[in-house]
Formats: sequence, structure tokens, C-alpha cells
Amino acid sequence: MQIRRQSRREEIGDGTMPAIDFNIDFEREPNPKGDRVRMTLSGKFLPFEYYGNEQGIPEYGFKDE
Repeated sequence: MQIRRQSRREEIGDGTMPAIDFNIDFEREPNPKGDRVRMTLSGKFLPFEYYGNEQGIPEYGFKDE
């Protein structure tokens, strides 16, 4: 889980995707070991807002603990 979170932060920043205006698509992919399912999630990205941010920490975006 931590690796996915870090990869996502590097790609699009620190934020969330709410289930409002959200789509999910399923696709069957043939595979010699048995068919696979590809799921695609699509939703609006909302960056986290940090209130009372400290010097050196942006108002939006990354904040490492």
C-alpha cells in the first residue's frame, strides 16, 4: 500500500479522489493462464489543503510526515 501511495504522489501529487462524478470500467483481457480483468477508475482529483501550513510546506501538495 505504501508503494502505491508514494507512486501516486510522484505522479499527481498529494490528494484524494472522491466517489462524486466517478466512473469505473471493466475489460476482459485474454491470458493463457486464464482471462484477466482490467479495472479503470476515473474521478476528479482534489489536492489536500493544509491549513496553518509552516514555512517551507506548500499550501497544496506534498507534506511528508
